[in-house]
Amino acid sequence: MPFLLIDFPSIDPVAIALGPFAIRWYALAYICGIVLGWLYARSLLKNERLWGGPAPISLLQIDDFILWVTLGIILGGRTGYVLFYNLPFFVAHPLAIFKLWEGGMSFHGGFLGCVVAVMCFAYRNGISILSLGDITTAVAPVGLLLGRIANFIKGELWGRATDPSLPWAMIFPDDPTQLPRHPSQLYEAGMEGILLFTVLAIMIRFGALKRPGMILGSFILIYGLTRIIGEHFREPDVQLGYLWGGLTMGMLLSIPMLIVGLILIVLAVRRGAPKPVGAIS
Repeated sequence: MPFLLIDFPSIDPVAIALGPFAIRWYALAYICGIVLGWLYARSLLKNERLWGGPAPISLLQIDDFILWVTLGIILGGRTGYVLFYNLPFFVAHPLAIFKLWEGGMSFHGGFLGCVVAVMCFAYRNGISILSLGDITTAVAPVGLLLGRIANFIKGELWGRATDPSLPWAMIFPDDPTQLPRHPSQLYEAGMEGILLFTVLAIMIRFGALKRPGMILGSFILIYGLTRIIGEHFREPDVQLGYLWGGLTMGMLLSIPMLIVGLILIVLAVRRGAPKPVGAIS
């Protein structure tokens, strides 16, 4: 029943054009994600009640950290895409590695880049790696939400083919098969962005930031779960296809996240309940 299909919204990939300069939605998503995440991080650090006292990271330090984490996202994300998703192509065309405007970023690579940025910045400034990791991952879903929406606007990373009777199935303009597909980018935006942000925000409200590593571990675990679920609706990258046992690269890269996230949560719980401010030990 093709008449039930939703038309893919035709949106100009250029969000802002000023003469010869153009900012695409993809770049705007990164910019807005980082800025909004920075503002949210500052608001969390100002609220001493969430930390059981003064936050272990100063506002000046989080301001300085923005440059570090931005470089971690960009360099890690691009490196991860090159290594995990399209290495043969980039070996044959090394200059294409620097053409970021053509797309091609990996969340898992960007996450590893952030881990390196967190560890280096925390060591250099003498602050807790786990607490800095907590605040970084607490705001990360904001960027993930905007990034997935940008994927949808660009009409990339579409979903697997589905029954035309699915009310929200749609045909993507650049899909050579022109089959009705799941708008999996929106599924991932909902799970990796809205759902993950909501869960972490509730945990923070109930004192999770008082246990260093709790938010970090929860982010890693929940993202891994939602990514594996999302991969069941997402079409695998054409150059990779399905791997062992029908798994995709996104699934394989997310499995270790489940283990690491669970370990961090257990360690955070074993540190014991946080002492109230002013308690005598």
